[in-house]
Amino acid sequence: MRVKCVLCEKINTLPDDDLRAKRLRNRPIHTYMCEVCDERITQNTQKRIDSGRFRLYQVKKSKNSF
Repeated sequence: MRVKCVLCEKINTLPDDDLRAKRLRNRPIHTYMCEVCDERITQNTQKRIDSGRFRLYQVKKSKNSF
């Protein structure tokens, strides 16, 4: 299966029996990112977490009155 990275638009080939290929075929909302872009984003996110200025905002759940 031929896939294109959503960030750098590099075209790669995945084996047809690969789990990522199956997800891309069956659920079009899933996107493919090449290993280089994935590693770059992981490193940049880790730098932001280590800096102490990274906040992960989570939705506050309201308590149900019932």
